[in-house]
Formats: sequence, C-alpha cells, structure tokens
Amino acid sequence: MANADVIVIQGSNMAEAHPVGFQWVMEAKRRGAKVFHVDPRFTRTSAVADAYLPIRAGTDIALLGGVVNYILANELDFREYVLAYTNAATIVSDDFVDAEDADGLFSGFDPATNSYVQDSWQYAGHERDSGSGRTAAERETAAGMHHESHGAPVAGQVDRDETLQHPRCVYQILKRHFARYTPEMVERVCGLPQERFLELARAWTENSGRERTGCLIYSVGWTQHTVGVQYIRTGAIIQLLLGNIGRPGGGVLALRGHASIQGSTDIPTLFNLLPGYLPMPHHARHPTFEAWVSHIRHPGQKGFWGNARAYATSLLKAYWGDAATPENDFCYGYLPRLTGDHGTYRQVLDMIDGKIRGYFLLGQNPAVGSAHGRAQRLGMANLDWLVVRDLFMIESATFWQRGPEVATGEIVPEQCRTEVFFLPAASHVEKEGTFTQTQRLLQWREKAVDPPADARSELWFFYHLGRKLREKLADSPLPRDRALLDLTWDYPTHGRYAEPDAEAVLREINGYDTATGRPLSAFTEARADGTTAVGCWIYTGVYADGVNQAARRRPGPEQDWVAAEWGWAWPANRRMLYNRASADPQGRPWSERKRYVWWDAESARWTGHDVPDFEVTKPPSYRPPAGATGPAGLAGDDPFVMQADGKGWLYAPSGVLDGPLPTHYEPAESPMRNPLYAQQANPTRKMYAHPVNPTNPSPPQEHSQVFPYVFTVSRLTEHHTAGGMSRTVAPLAELQPEMFVEVSPELAAVAGLNHLGWAHLVSARAVIEAKVLVTDRLVPLRVDGRVIHQLWLPYHFGFEGLVTGDSANDLFGITLDPNVLIQESKIGTCDVRPGRRPTGAALRDLVEDYRARAGIVPGTVPPAVTPGVRVEPGGPGGDGEGNG
Repeated sequence: MANADVIVIQGSNMAEAHPVGFQWVMEAKRRGAKVFHVDPRFTRTSAVADAYLPIRAGTDIALLGGVVNYILANELDFREYVLAYTNAATIVSDDFVDAEDADGLFSGFDPATNSYVQDSWQYAGHERDSGSGRTAAERETAAGMHHESHGAPVAGQVDRDETLQHPRCVYQILKRHFARYTPEMVERVCGLPQERFLELARAWTENSGRERTGCLIYSVGWTQHTVGVQYIRTGAIIQLLLGNIGRPGGGVLALRGHASIQGSTDIPTLFNLLPGYLPMPHHARHPTFEAWVSHIRHPGQKGFWGNARAYATSLLKAYWGDAATPENDFCYGYLPRLTGDHGTYRQVLDMIDGKIRGYFLLGQNPAVGSAHGRAQRLGMANLDWLVVRDLFMIESATFWQRGPEVATGEIVPEQCRTEVFFLPAASHVEKEGTFTQTQRLLQWREKAVDPPADARSELWFFYHLGRKLREKLADSPLPRDRALLDLTWDYPTHGRYAEPDAEAVLREINGYDTATGRPLSAFTEARADGTTAVGCWIYTGVYADGVNQAARRRPGPEQDWVAAEWGWAWPANRRMLYNRASADPQGRPWSERKRYVWWDAESARWTGHDVPDFEVTKPPSYRPPAGATGPAGLAGDDPFVMQADGKGWLYAPSGVLDGPLPTHYEPAESPMRNPLYAQQANPTRKMYAHPVNPTNPSPPQEHSQVFPYVFTVSRLTEHHTAGGMSRTVAPLAELQPEMFVEVSPELAAVAGLNHLGWAHLVSARAVIEAKVLVTDRLVPLRVDGRVIHQLWLPYHFGFEGLVTGDSANDLFGITLDPNVLIQESKIGTCDVRPGRRPTGAALRDLVEDYRARAGIVPGTVPPAVTPGVRVEPGGPGGDGEGNG
C-alpha cells in the first residue's frame, strides 16, 4: 500500500474503522500518492484524503462502471498487460446476450428459479464443457464461491483475437457493456457531479503503466449488498485494465474488521467450505469421493487446482488418520453433506419455524449485530437450548429477559422455552495461537496472562467437548458414530486445566508425512495416495522444518521492505499473489521502479524480492503441449496460476451467479427507479418469503414513498462491531455514550428534527430511536432530477453494557447476495419522525400501520424480475423457461 501512486478507498471509512492500517495510507500520501475517498458521508478518512466524493449509497457499480468506460473509451488501459495477462482477447459464445441489450437481464435467465443457465456465457466452443449449467442449486449453497476460488474448467485451447477487434472478444463486449456508464449517467445515478467523477477517473488512469500503480481498498461497505460480489468484480476489472494486479503498490485490498477474519475463511467457519477453499460436498451431486474431487479439479483442469485430489486426500488424512485408507476413499463417507441453504439467515428463520433445536453461538452477537434483530431474537427464543460463549453477558444471552420483544409481549420470560448456557471465553491476550490478517499473514500470538476464573479458550472448549463426546460414544456399535470416534483427537495438553498445545494444532494444519511425521515444507509435497496429512493445504510451510514460522519477528531494519521474515504468509510465504504479473511477458521487470519478481536467464529460474507465484523453473517461453493439465497446462506467461486459463478475468463465464459482467441494480430497498435498466434490482438476489421478513416497496412498486429516506450504517473508532467488547469499557463508553443518527440540516428542516433532540426511524421490520446530530457531513444529493436524503447510523448499540441504545440492525430485513449469501445491511429505506418511539404494543401497532400503508402482504416478496422486463433465451443449455 505504501508503494502505491494513487489510493482509492471505497466502501470503507478506513481511518475510523481500521486506524492502525490507515497509517500506511498516510505513509503513501507522504511519499506523494494521491488519496481518494468515496463514501456517502464525510468522515475522518475524507478529512485527510486529497479528494472526497460523496455518492448515493448502493450505487458504487455505476461509479466504477464509469471509470471502466473512461478507460476503454479513451484507450487508457495498460495494453501490453491486458493483452498478455487477461482474457480480453478471448472470444465469447455466439449465444451470449448482454444485459445492455435485454433490459438488464443476461441471456439464460430462468424465471422459474430466478437464476441463470450459464452455458451461453461461456467461451466460444466451450458452451457445454465449462459452463456451470443451472445455478439455482449453486445459489442455495453459495457454491459460486467454488468457481470464484479457482475458475471454471477450460480444457484445451480457447479462440482469441490478439488485435482485440473481434466483436465477440471480451474487450469489445466490455466496451459495449459499459458504454452507457458515462460521466452524465454517473451523475444521474450517484448524485456525484461530473467534474468530481472525472477528477477520480483521470488520477486513477494516470497511475497505470510500466512506471506507476494504484491501490483499491474496500471493506464491508462493499460486501454487505445484494450485488456485493459484483462491486468487487468491478474494482478488479479496473485494476486489471490498469495493470494493477500482481504488482507492488497495486491490488484490491479487502480490509477485515477482526484480527483473523481472513483466517476464518481460510480454515472456515462458513457452511459451504472446507479448509483451503475446498468446497463442501453436496449429498446429491457428490455421492462418492471421485465425484467430489472431479468437481473440484475437473477433467483437463489447468493450473494448481489440477492437484485438488492431493489437497482433498491430505485433508481427510488429517481428519481421520489411520482410519482413512484408499480402500474406504479416505473416510470420505464421514464428511457432512450439504442439502441446501444452511446459511445463518436460513437458520434463524428455521428457528422461528421450530426446525432447529439447539445452537452454539461463539464470537457473534446476532441479537443486535446481525440484520433483522427482531427475527434473530424470536428465533433464539424458540430453541430448546442455546450455548453462548463470550467475554461479557451480551444481548444474545439475555434477549429472553431484556430484549425489545419482552416489552411488546412477543417474548414472555417465564414462558420462553430456550435454556441458555453462558460460558465465559478467554480474550485474545489470554490464549495462544495464530491470527491471519488482510495480507494473508499468519502471526503467532503468545498468551500474556491466564484467563480469569472459568474463562477458557475456544481450543480448550472444542477439544474437551470432543473428548467428552468420544468418551460417551466409546462403546457405540452404530456406524454413524465412527466419524467422531475415528477422528485424530490426540493433541498434547499442558497446565492446570489441560489446555491443548496450539503449536501441535498448527503442525497438523501445516501437514506432515504420515510415515515419518516430518512436517511438510510446501503444498507441492501433498500427495493423493494417503502418505501426507494436511489440515489446510494453503497453510503448508507455516511449520516447515518443525519451526513455527508464524512466530518470526525479525525487525524491519534487519531485512528488506518485503519483510519476508515477519510472520508467514500463505501460500508459501508469498507476500503478493500473482506476482509473475510484476514482470512483462518476457520475464523482465516492467520498470526498475516497480521491480519485484523477474526471470533470471543465467540461472534459469524466477527470482526477486518475493517468493515467485509461479513454477520457479518454468521459463517465459514455455508453451504447454497438447492435452497438458495441472500446472503444466499453463504457459510461461500465464501469471494467474489458479485460473484454468491462466488469465485475469475481465469477463467471468462462470463463478458469478448474477452475471458475467457487473451491472448496476438498485438496492433491494430504494426510493429510486433504476436509471440504467428496466430491471430494478438484482434478479437473482436471495429472498425469503417469511411472515417475519417483509421488504419495503421500491419503484416501480406502489407506495415506495411510505419509506422515503435512505439510511446507511458504519463504525465509530470508539466502538467495536455490535459493541459487546467496547460498551463495557468505561473510557470508550464515555467517548460515545449513546445511539445517534446523523442528518443534514436540510433533512432536519423537512422532517422537523432538532439537533440533540430525539428521533425515531421506522422500517417494515422495526422502530428504533436515536439522538439527532444535525451535521453537514451528509448532504442531500440531486439524483435523476430529485433530491435524495440520506441518514447515517452507528451499529454498535444494544441493551447490555455501560451504555445502551436501540440497534440500527433492527431496521434491516433479510435479502442476500446470491453468490455468497451475505446480507444487504449497508443500505435500506425508512421514514424518520421527531420524538421518541412508542413502547410496548404501541410500537408494533406503528409498524403494522406502516406496513398497511405500504401495501405489504406478510409472507410475500417483491417480484425478482421487474414487471415488463423480457427474458432472453438461455442458449444451448436451456430456453430460459426452465426447459433445458
């Protein structure tokens, strides 16, 4: 980041939410970088940026699409990079119909399932061998991530036009798709004046080419949308066009709100992934080990995912050790199977419906920290038992006593059927282990003090829970219990309370030779024959030579600027992914200024400041023989080694369930009609037709004026997420003591709000109250000929702690991105009224009154396809009507 020449921060208030990391933005600025901040609200980040660009919440694709159009219309792309390293020259199927030509829907849309048949999106000649086919089932299990991690299968060669003139090459499709995203359209959609937009576009594109790079930074402000994945796709397209991927000072940096959020997806807490981004098997599609592995690597798969059998086998050996043999498919039968949507929001609705009996809750506080707090609390109130492990008595442990639904009579404490077990947890300074941060860097953390009283680490809790369960089942003759009894559950322990040895767990994650016990040094040592056990293949090397590499802390002055001996980065201690792209196709640095990794002809190997993200002895001139698969299938100038064609994808023929190119759709709740397309919102968004989950109407639905204002949420420096760890700390509570809402002076006048007085906000789900802060940090935006007012709320408050307040998350409903099933909780619509909210039954009466005036019918969802929008046929995979 400090080596960037321009930094664009969008979807993040980095100075406020990530102040430690923001020091490197300031370091880059000190070195001459220009910093842009794009946000609906002026913040501490805006205050030190060179330029602040206010936009309407939920319109980032329109702004970014405008940058793409500016690059292509003026031929400002880094052409050498784009031609060699992206799929710009690849020819797309004749069957593909762009959303630009079809009211906002791509070809292959199936209105029966509100999903796409992707065959028509494929490269020419690969319509049937590389498409995902129907994606309705993939949406249910967020299985699009399977392709996002390693691309669709692209066996053999693809047709390309190196002149980029073919009308169906990706470059020309990209130009046509983004042609309507003009500066005028950006202003019309986003409310950002054209001259401000052009300032950003010029600065971003000027920092491209051999000598200069630019960095793009985002966080949850981008992800928590019904088009969140496509936000990030658009940013990636810009960075690929400008040659900013795999080069120092470039990249797309995803900021994380916790020390190990990256680690919790690497070794996942997600329902649809196994360690190292191996997809969880599906009960119907992957009945056998062979079917599962073949789905990961595909016949003819190029790139390192071609070795998926070795990664999968080694994982099963790590789980079940000696019990996992070739004869029983390495205990593949023990793995759980997906049957559909097992995401957190599906689960909470199932709790309400009585389909889930028990729940473990660790490191989360959904009673106030998740979208639709009322649904979360009603769901937890309908369990048999709930285990909450936390540092403090959080709202998710006391909802049955003190939640808002107690006042309304929806939860009666004496009648609540849920038995809550609260177990005190150790904090980060009271346990040892690694955390993995934004840069994929694992750092070892020693225990500073013992946890107090009965507080214990997660490692202690799960190890001893597993031990107790195994003891109870030790004599069980049932085959179903073998999966638990055969686990490798033999970690050494130490201390008074038998704390498991965290380094022993790290060694298992690293992997080892099953015959000798030797720790593996690289994931290339993983074998498919059962002779290696690896807990997470991308982490192989963190315990190389039996040494805890994550614990290294060599001071900066004693090493170069890449700092390879501070901690350990996956994979292979590589600090920058795809760094083969930092050299030109011949293997030479693009420039001395941006020199990073290059081909040393004399020693016949790749070298440089970092571990090369490439086969170290593969020369730039290498061309794969016919039929080559795995890494051997990639040419010497194919830097994107995890992609099946070795290229960065400007156009995604598979893997993104809502379109091969990003498209501006309005949020699920918006006061605006979509100015670009007849299709209003993402047609593939995941909606739940449940009586507890109504959606505010949006145009062209009637009654959208009932909820006329846009609200958005983000963080304060003084508080942490839902506030469980900060509202209990007196100095932080004193600095930010109560819930508030920021409004512009213009909105305050319109709505009759008084500075430091009370206001209450109403959505179709809830009413919350907050103190009013009238500020010019928010400005009314003129959008498509009308004025849009936006409000801002912090989301840190709840009903426990030293300071309390209503939760902003209560206002949101449950509507999800189709790719990863993340909720849209950065934008919604509401009404705002002066004074305090009603209490008790009167609160629910007010919500019901708004629902009635908005014409909301309980248990229904808005139409996925906007009435009147035509549906294009699906090409060879189906006719778009569900008749494949």
